[in-house]
Amino acid sequence: MKNKSIYVLMLASSVLAACGSQGSSSETDSTTTVNDSTVVKTDSSKSLKPKMAKPAWGPDLKPEMQAVIEKLASYGDKPIPQLTAQEARKNHTPTDAVMDLMKENNIPIPDMKVDTMGKDIPSDGANIHVRVYTPQGASGNLPVIVYYHGGGFVIANLDVYDAAPKALAHLVNAVVVSVAYRLAPEHKFPTAHKDAFAAYQWVVKNAASIKGDPKKIAVAGESAGGNLAVNMAIMARDKGVMLPTSILAVYPVAQSDMNTASYQKNANDKPLDKPMMAWFVKNYLNSMSEGKDPRINLVAANLKGLPATTIITAEYDPLHDDGTMLADKLKAAGVSVDSKNYDGVTHEFFGMGAVVPQAKDAEQYAADQLKKAFGL
Repeated sequence: MKNKSIYVLMLASSVLAACGSQGSSSETDSTTTVNDSTVVKTDSSKSLKPKMAKPAWGPDLKPEMQAVIEKLASYGDKPIPQLTAQEARKNHTPTDAVMDLMKENNIPIPDMKVDTMGKDIPSDGANIHVRVYTPQGASGNLPVIVYYHGGGFVIANLDVYDAAPKALAHLVNAVVVSVAYRLAPEHKFPTAHKDAFAAYQWVVKNAASIKGDPKKIAVAGESAGGNLAVNMAIMARDKGVMLPTSILAVYPVAQSDMNTASYQKNANDKPLDKPMMAWFVKNYLNSMSEGKDPRINLVAANLKGLPATTIITAEYDPLHDDGTMLADKLKAAGVSVDSKNYDGVTHEFFGMGAVVPQAKDAEQYAADQLKKAFGL
């Protein structure tokens, strides 16, 4: 896979240089600070245009979103459900598509003055990697966001999901800790959940060491990571650990029924379809009966006493109803919920703010909600 989510903008050129891979994130991050604030000065008003007719499954796809989907399809990768997990991790990702489109259309990287640093932290007898995003010139203790990437608990890594935590660090003016939890099938359920909680606990105990305010820690995540974010608040409540200030769940995995209206309507959507979700479940769970575990089936969990929660959903996404169902269950449990759906975009749109206007809006919406929770 040609993942190019970590890259350096050369002063002598207006193109993006590619680097990064689906391999171990600990090889990508060192414990030194990396300045990636250099920006190519080109026409940021330029928008992407699709080359083909709209797909049958997406009659109202936004043009920029369609261009990303078309680029992803152009790589000709074999469908993930036909691959092993190890093979699937070598496929191109929506991140690759976005970055190639930016290069081809001379679209600049957003000007986000954020430094990154890698750390290894202990979890359940092993070490996991985290990437710490810190706004440049930060002074004092900033709020902290513990972020969990997507990928169905099976694929993707910190490089694939680099744009969203970087955007949140910049827009909120917060330290973001992105967690490389261990993946299935090498590490089955509930390993990802244990790693996620170990990382949350580490941040609670060590926030000051990364310029963070230990009293202002939120959790956030996309897809599988959205599931983890909600679970972290539940686990903190149940284990007597400090409760997160707030939760941000972007198109979260929230239940195990693959026959909801959105699963049926969006069964053939891209980049996420129903067969992929079944493949993720098969790889992560030890048995299908674990789908009823409240850590997977969040809509059946005890949600009382959780902090204010923001939920973002996309129109063309099998998980659309997971998000709306979770929002309803949280409200019924007395939790303050703010939610927003984005029409014309697909699963994985969040973090594509450089090319998809709806993603840029969603990133700002998420940041505003987090700032509100932090009292900023």
